[in-house]
Amino acid sequence: METCRIQPDMIQNQRHFKLDCWDFILNLGSLVVCVVDVGLDVYAVVDFYLEEDYVSLGVLVFLLLGSSVLSQAYSWLWYSNEESETVTKVEGFFDGFCLKVVHLCQMGVYLRFAGVVEVSTQSFCTGNTIPEERAVFLSHDLNMLRLIETFSESSPQLVLMLTIIIHRGVLEPITVLKTAGSVAAIAISVTMYHRSLRAFLPDKTKQTWISSFVYFLWNLFLIGTRVIALALFVSVLPCLFPAHFLSLWIILVFFAWRANTTFMEGSGGEPLFRATLGLIWYFSWFNVSEGRTKWKCLFYYSFITLDTCVLCCVWYWRITTEPPYFESSLPPYAVLIGMSILYSLGILVRVGYYQLFHPTVTHLTTDEPESKSDSQLRGIAPQEEGDEVDNCLMDRSMQGPSKPARAKTRMEKLAVNFYSDTT
Repeated sequence: METCRIQPDMIQNQRHFKLDCWDFILNLGSLVVCVVDVGLDVYAVVDFYLEEDYVSLGVLVFLLLGSSVLSQAYSWLWYSNEESETVTKVEGFFDGFCLKVVHLCQMGVYLRFAGVVEVSTQSFCTGNTIPEERAVFLSHDLNMLRLIETFSESSPQLVLMLTIIIHRGVLEPITVLKTAGSVAAIAISVTMYHRSLRAFLPDKTKQTWISSFVYFLWNLFLIGTRVIALALFVSVLPCLFPAHFLSLWIILVFFAWRANTTFMEGSGGEPLFRATLGLIWYFSWFNVSEGRTKWKCLFYYSFITLDTCVLCCVWYWRITTEPPYFESSLPPYAVLIGMSILYSLGILVRVGYYQLFHPTVTHLTTDEPESKSDSQLRGIAPQEEGDEVDNCLMDRSMQGPSKPARAKTRMEKLAVNFYSDTT
C-alpha cells in the first residue's frame, strides 16, 4: 500500500495543471463514448417503438430523462453556487441567463465536456500548465457527474438490456451494442473518477496504469455481478422489482442521512445528494464519511451480498419450479456458479487493490491556522491491521484566495473520504 502525505501548500501547487498523454486520451475517449452512447440511446428508443415493445420503451425513456434531469440539476447547482466565474472560453459563451437555458435544454453536462476538452487540448498541445485552478475542478466535477450518470442511467440500462436478452434468448445487434455501451460507460466513469481524485495527492505522477486497471477490474466484477442478479430477478418477477428497489433505496437513503453528509454544502442540494447516494449504493459502494470505514464497508457488502443471494435464489426457484415463458440457454446452476466465481474474484481483486495500490493518508487538523513550519503532517498509525488511517484534512486557511471555494471544498471532501477507505 502506498503512503502519502498531503500538505496545505500542495493544494496551491494544483493551480498549475498539466495533463499527461493518457489523461488527455481518456478525456477525449470519454467524450466520444458519451456521444456514441447518446446515438445508441436514440437508436434503441426508435427500435423499441418499431417493435411495439412499449414497456421497454417506457422504461428506457424514463431512465434517460430521469438521469439527464438529475445530472443537469447537479451541474446547475454547482454553477449557480460557486463563488467564481466560468473561465473556459466555451463556458464564457453561455454565461448568465444563457447558462440557465443550456441546462433547461439538458445540455449543461455537454458544456462541461466542451470546457474540459478545451483545457485538455490547451495543456496537451502547448505543453504548458494551466494557471486557472477552476479548470482542474471543472474536470473533477465532470467526472462526478459521469459517475452519477453511470448509476442513474448506464447501470439500470444494463439491467434492462440483460433482461431483454434473457427473455429473447438471442443476441440482437441493438441489445449487444447497448450492453457494450453501458459497460464501457461504467468502466470509463469509474476509472476517470479514480484518476481525478488522485490529482489531490502529491505523488499522482507515480500512479501506474496497473493501479487504475485493477481498480476498474474489481468494480467491473462486483457491479457486473450485481447487475446480472438484478436482471435475473426482473426476468422472472418484473412486477416486484419496483418494490424491491424502493424498499432498499429507502433503507440506503436513511443510512446516507445518518452519515450526515455535507457534499452540497452551501447549495441547498444535500437532500438530493443523499437520495442519489442511495441510488449509487444500490449498485456499488461509495465512501462519503470521514474516519475509519472498515466496518461500514463490511456491513455494506454483507448486506448487498445477502440481497444479491436472495435475488439469485428467487430466480433459481422460479425458473426450476415454475418455468417462465422463455427458455434459458444456460443451466440455472451454471449461471449461479459463474456469478459466485465472478463475485469472489471481485472481492479478491478489491482486497489486492487496497493492499497494494490504495494510498494511506494521514491527518491534518483544521482547527486553527498553522505556519508552514508547523504544517508537517501528524501521522496516526492504524490501531490494528486492516483498519484505515484517519483522514487527511486540508487546512483551508493555508490555501490562499483561490476559487471556486465550494468546488474546492466539495472535491477535497470526496478525495479525503475516498482515500480513507481501506480494507
